[in-house]
Amino acid sequence: MDFRSSDTITGPRTEDVLPTTATAAVKVVIVGGFGVGKTTMVGSVSEIRPLTTEETMTQAGVGVDDNAGVETKTATTVAMDFGRISLSEELILYLFGTPGQERFWFLWNGLFEGALGAVVLIDTRRLEVSFDVIGRLEERGVPFVVAVNTFPDAPHHPVEALRRALDLPDEVPMIDCDARMRASSRDVLMTLMRYLHSLAVPLA
Repeated sequence: MDFRSSDTITGPRTEDVLPTTATAAVKVVIVGGFGVGKTTMVGSVSEIRPLTTEETMTQAGVGVDDNAGVETKTATTVAMDFGRISLSEELILYLFGTPGQERFWFLWNGLFEGALGAVVLIDTRRLEVSFDVIGRLEERGVPFVVAVNTFPDAPHHPVEALRRALDLPDEVPMIDCDARMRASSRDVLMTLMRYLHSLAVPLA
């Protein structure tokens, strides 16, 4: 094989290499309907350049995908998003964002394997796209928190009204967030971690 000087083999960027001190990892999945901001959240909070599988939307999805309310969206996740956060020198958090379109939901089986819990990202302009998502998590017995992504033109509803609309148990945490902001996305993950800890540690 003729290798020319321009044929270089490159590896990951230095900042993307897993720290040599890492000894354990945990996994969290970010789920939600089509266009609620899952890719944005993974990208905002990941310490590495996120892996995305976004593809341009085509005529093939017309009549198949429900894009009501997000008609201007031009790309969609077709497999997963992936990011990483170092919780300490030894412990790594892996983030997996799921595809929102129902025709890709068969991929959820693999993405949820070994996950500690999930973040359900919702858009109050289109609450109905969250019903099936939450139902699937409840069927699987996956603990989750709900994050309300504050889109600029989204209506604001009292927490209790949203709980009733989503039929959420009182113990499931709900938090407002802006998926574009690193600090806000981090707070959502911290809420999930505290909730998971409360489930693992019995009350005295």
